[in-house]
Amino acid sequence: MHCGGWIYVAFGTVLFLLPAHLLVGADEGSTDAKPTVTRPQELGTINWRRGFDAAADEARRADKPLLVLFQEVPGCGTCKSYGDHVLSHPLIRDAVESLFIPVAVYNNIPGDDRRVLKRFKEPEWNNPVVRIMRHDRTELASRVTGDYTTTGLVSAMVDSLEKIKRPVPTYLRLLNDELSARKRGLQRATFSMHCFWEGEAQLGGVDGVVATLPGFVQGKEVVDVWYDENRVSYVKLVQEGRRMQCASTIFARSDQQDRHARSIGDLPTIRSDDPTRPDKEPKYYLSKTPYRFVPMTETQAARVNAAIREDHDPQGLLAPCQLGLLKSITARPDAKWPNAIGHDDLIRAFADTDKIANDRRERVSKRG
Repeated sequence: MHCGGWIYVAFGTVLFLLPAHLLVGADEGSTDAKPTVTRPQELGTINWRRGFDAAADEARRADKPLLVLFQEVPGCGTCKSYGDHVLSHPLIRDAVESLFIPVAVYNNIPGDDRRVLKRFKEPEWNNPVVRIMRHDRTELASRVTGDYTTTGLVSAMVDSLEKIKRPVPTYLRLLNDELSARKRGLQRATFSMHCFWEGEAQLGGVDGVVATLPGFVQGKEVVDVWYDENRVSYVKLVQEGRRMQCASTIFARSDQQDRHARSIGDLPTIRSDDPTRPDKEPKYYLSKTPYRFVPMTETQAARVNAAIREDHDPQGLLAPCQLGLLKSITARPDAKWPNAIGHDDLIRAFADTDKIANDRRERVSKRG
């Protein structure tokens, strides 16, 4: 990775910062062994361009927005954490690399980077900042600063695509809705029905539902539903449950829910704070297919489970990286793929599954 007149080079497990002129003999046309260039931790797993003007020209030719990362490399703990948790998120990586031209500007080195930094009046030696713009530097979203979460970056990407009237892929829309809902705070509803596997699938397809979990309360099969009040009200959710025959009994989780449920009038309602004992087979329909090995966000899993139950093709709900894994999984069903249902770390789950896929590709390549 170039840093003005310097380059990061890995020799074994050690990372060195060396003057670029010392590596002049290792050009692309050389047959000599080349040192392995290691991507800085602060940049995550995204394939960033280096050189703003060249990236802007590429954005013009490709008719894509620029996504500019102003980052300290090497950086502090905040910069490294941003690389590890935001810039390494597989769905974010897919969106950045396919919908934008990503370019990294280091805020702590001389040369072209410092000139670009001054051009945009960005501070030196600073925590990460992201700006999304047209190739002519017209801003398309609010400057992302002080927000070192996935929510801040994903929201800015969606805002910028909407501003230029570009389609937002379903996987990115679902991710934005889920992250925004979690930031605001989720509400929980609990419904009993004749079969919680069917109920979870049907309720998981309702717009505004973020996550679902089947289980038992007071001996009854129930589904816990976490939902976004900004997108669906509790009354609307109860009505949807009744329409789909997924709310034979309502377990109201607050006095307000109890009042709302009883106002509908024709559904048995129990005011209860009893915990839900989870079922051993969540996302039942998804779990009977190769999709169970594909790491997903909770909202994706709920929608995919619903689609499979309705015999719909769920591939449109997945990102390119997830579709790539699915292809590897179906091509090698005998591999020991880890079950991804219910994981709590998407980046780790994706890395574990991707490692198996990469190991297989390497073995096939060596045999060839």
